[in-house]
Amino acid sequence: MKSEHQIVTTEESSGSVPALDRTLDILETLSSSPKGLTLSELSLQLEIPKNAVFRITQTLMARRYLSRDAETMAFQLTGQWLKLATPRLGGMSLAALARPAMTALRDVTSETTQLGVLSGLEGTIIEQVEGTQPLRIVVDLGLRFPLHNNGPGKLLLAHLSDEQRDQALSQIKLPASTPRTITSKVELRKECARIVSQGYSTDHAEAHEGIHCIAAPVVDEFDGVVGALWVTGPAKRLPKSRFSELGTQVRAAAAQASRRIQELS
Repeated sequence: MKSEHQIVTTEESSGSVPALDRTLDILETLSSSPKGLTLSELSLQLEIPKNAVFRITQTLMARRYLSRDAETMAFQLTGQWLKLATPRLGGMSLAALARPAMTALRDVTSETTQLGVLSGLEGTIIEQVEGTQPLRIVVDLGLRFPLHNNGPGKLLLAHLSDEQRDQALSQIKLPASTPRTITSKVELRKECARIVSQGYSTDHAEAHEGIHCIAAPVVDEFDGVVGALWVTGPAKRLPKSRFSELGTQVRAAAAQASRRIQELS
């Protein structure tokens, strides 16, 4: 009588799927490489054969989860991932819930409004409503931003728990993007306290010369701060002298988005 027992390899018994493991390794590596990586670089870093990297990246490109720079041949993640990763509240995406408030803020200020969420030790832009000015700030959805040199990043950092913020600060670096970038962790902690007390955060050309932004928190009753909503534009149109006025407007828009979350939760 033939035995019904099967020989199960260690790899199978662990539940591991090699091709899926490799795919996730590639995606995680690219997520922390803003400038992208070439096929050879991915193969070298992950110790995966080039032919396997090629097959996986071709599939991801076909499904529009990766793009490839024509000059450098580097692979990068696309905004397609936002369809999977965007937080959902009350059956709707956070982006959809916040968009009416963002549009209203854009109409009042004429400047681009954006929405971002925390993604590990960075923020990610998940929605934007373009300004109506001939010269306006526009980015690709999915763009990642640091937590130390801009309004939304500092806001998200400020609203972490003390333990989470300490852990984040122990891991992130604070490179200077402009002369106004905060590069001291002591000063960044003070800035976080000021942001929480004030109710909004500002970016006085700390990430890019000539660009200012003002951000406020979007809050869910159960999850706390779930995102940052902000207005961004050229420094000449959003001078420091207007930060208080704009802070009030951005806080009102974020509060409107927060109320919509509560209504649909």
